[in-house]
Amino acid sequence: MARKSKLNLLELYSEENKDQVYENVFAEIESFELPLGTSLRSVYDDQPNAHQRFMEKLDACIRNHDREIEKMCNFHHQGFVDAITELLKVRADAGKLKVQVTDTNRRLQDAGKEVIAQTEEIIRCRIQQRNITTVVEKLQLCLPVLEMYSKLKEQMNVKRYYSALKTMEQLENTYLPRVSQYRFCQIMIENLPKLREEIKEISMSDLKDFLESIRKHSDKIGETAMKQAQQQKTFNTALQKQNNVNYGRNMYVINGRVPEPKYEITFKRTLEEEDEHEEEVLTAHDLVDFSPVYRCLHIYSVLGDGETFENYYRKQRRKQARLVLQPQSSMHETVEGYRRYFSQIVGFFVVEDHILHVTQGLVTRAYTDELWNMALSKIIAVLRTHTSYCTDPDLVLELKNLIVVFADTLQGYGFPVNRLFDLLFEIRDQYNETLLKKWAGLFRDIFEADNYSPIPVANEEEYKIVISKFPFQDPELDKQSFPKKLPMSQSVPQIYIQVKEFIYASLKFSESLHRSSTEIDDMLRKSTNLLLTRTLSSCLQNLIKKPHIGLTELVQIIINTTHLEQACKYLEDFITNITNISQETVHTARLYGLSTFKDARHAAEGEIYTKLNQKIDEFIQLADYDWTMSEPAGRASGYLMDLINFLRSTFQVFTHLPNNNNDHAAMSGKVAQTACMSACQHLSTSLMQMLLDSELKQISMGAVQQFNLDVIQCELFASSEPVPGFHGDTLQLAFIDLRQLLDLFMVWDWSTYLADYGQPTSKYLRVNPSTALTLLEKMKDTSKKNNIFAQFRKNDRDKQKLIETVVKQLRSLVNGMSQHT
Repeated sequence: MARKSKLNLLELYSEENKDQVYENVFAEIESFELPLGTSLRSVYDDQPNAHQRFMEKLDACIRNHDREIEKMCNFHHQGFVDAITELLKVRADAGKLKVQVTDTNRRLQDAGKEVIAQTEEIIRCRIQQRNITTVVEKLQLCLPVLEMYSKLKEQMNVKRYYSALKTMEQLENTYLPRVSQYRFCQIMIENLPKLREEIKEISMSDLKDFLESIRKHSDKIGETAMKQAQQQKTFNTALQKQNNVNYGRNMYVINGRVPEPKYEITFKRTLEEEDEHEEEVLTAHDLVDFSPVYRCLHIYSVLGDGETFENYYRKQRRKQARLVLQPQSSMHETVEGYRRYFSQIVGFFVVEDHILHVTQGLVTRAYTDELWNMALSKIIAVLRTHTSYCTDPDLVLELKNLIVVFADTLQGYGFPVNRLFDLLFEIRDQYNETLLKKWAGLFRDIFEADNYSPIPVANEEEYKIVISKFPFQDPELDKQSFPKKLPMSQSVPQIYIQVKEFIYASLKFSESLHRSSTEIDDMLRKSTNLLLTRTLSSCLQNLIKKPHIGLTELVQIIINTTHLEQACKYLEDFITNITNISQETVHTARLYGLSTFKDARHAAEGEIYTKLNQKIDEFIQLADYDWTMSEPAGRASGYLMDLINFLRSTFQVFTHLPNNNNDHAAMSGKVAQTACMSACQHLSTSLMQMLLDSELKQISMGAVQQFNLDVIQCELFASSEPVPGFHGDTLQLAFIDLRQLLDLFMVWDWSTYLADYGQPTSKYLRVNPSTALTLLEKMKDTSKKNNIFAQFRKNDRDKQKLIETVVKQLRSLVNGMSQHT
């Protein structure tokens, strides 16, 4: 029961909850809150018959609302009826009003048609006016653009490209943005880059034409610049001389006026000539139009591509520099080749210097210095190569002057040229070598043309002409009356003159080298020393060795070298006067003529002795002895008498040479004495070798006696004093060895020889045991063969035994000498 009651309570509670849920759903439906899905789902929760019950509740709710509506309608029904009644009353008045309004509207429409037409016309005019105003405004905006574009086209046509670029810049930045909505503006905008490229191409084409033009005109530019530098140098030199003269001269007045020196007139003439040609002075800008470079530089700068232009310009100029620095293969043949080469280089760097100073950034000082250093290395290498081919000193000198002008010109433009002057010192050595070769030919010609006889002078005038060419002084000769002869031959003053000419030629190269007087003096002395010690010495040595130079000529050469040696001090004074450097200066070099001419004299003397000995050998070869003769001929051999006569005549020539002073007499006398002594010694040696010749196997006593006759003639010649100045028997001592040897065999004094051998007082002190043994063996063999029956005669047998005994003793002496040695 209790349980059933509990269930009833639960059902009742559940019913109440359900009713509340339905109420909530109805409230949501009435409020039109969507969506209703959630609420509707709650109606159909696990409850059976939930739908039916919900519909029942819904119908009940609808009936409630219908009742409420009906109540409300009943409440307002009377008012509604009253309103309808009022409305029906107004309907008649509304009809009348409608008719009146319709009529009024018709009349108003009829009256407003004309106004409408006028209004529409006004509206149309107003629209046209507004459009015109708009067009004018737009045209005012477009006209400047069109004018600027027209101006741009005109500038392009007249090739004012830089101005055209400025106009483009104004169009892009100022004018076109105002009218960018128009199609023609877009076309302009699209054309502007094309115009810029066209301008770049045209300006680059102009630049290429410019580069080609300056390549062609470089030599003309360089030639003009070098000429101006040379004129400036001449002007400065003249001005310096004028200042020095005005400073140092003593002023004096003649008839109330100061005389005008010749050099001052020359200087004024130089100034006048400079003034006359001043208007004709041309610069690089006068010869070449640089406007393409400026224009192209500005154009590329405006276009923001200046670096590209700079790189292109420098690259092309480097290529041109390499072409300019490449010389022609035949450049060394003429000075014009060198001049053209230098002019092109100068023209190239004058242009670069001009570009450096008139533009900013196109070329820099570092760039030009780098380019110049590269060019300078190439130039030095080229000059070293080509000057090595040059053998003409005049051409080398002209080349030097060209290099100096070339260096001075570029130095005036700020380029360092010290290496060029260093190169000139190398070329100076080359120049000296060519001078030495040239002067070697001159010396050879002088020696070939010389007659090697004293210079004859017939009168005072001829004498003065000679001494004006050569510093000759001889008080003894001055006392003699004319005609007379000077001791030296014609080649001496000619050689002296040529040496001075060589000094002048060497000095020409040293000028304008920016060197001190001390350095120039040192260069002159060194080159002169080379001329004396190498060239002249070599020519003298070759002259002395020539076959056609006889003994008389050799003696004259000795005299000539003595005078040339004495003239060396005058050559030193000559150099001193040129350079104004005193010989007492510590670093001043001396001339080496003393040793040169001494060596030449010694060579000439040696050649005299050699030629005499050769002549003696020729006579000796004519000897035709019968070494087995039993009796001598009774007179000296013919060849020997001819030889003695030759020696006598030769030494007579020596003694009859003109010796106008004591020095010459002593010199020629000493040479003659030495030659005579040498000839006698050589003759004695040759005769001794003839006796001891290994091919000679037998010698008879008769041959020894004949040989003794020849030696006697030699001794008579020596004692006849063929050359004065020998004391006592000095000359005869040359034959002492032969004399003692022949005396030993002629007297057959072997006992004395063997007994006194080795004693200082020995009669046969100069007879060597080996020499005596050799000759004795040859005589021994002859005795055996010629005296077949000698063994049957007692005296001959004793003599043969004596010879054998002496041979044994001589051999023992020879062996003893070899063991002792």
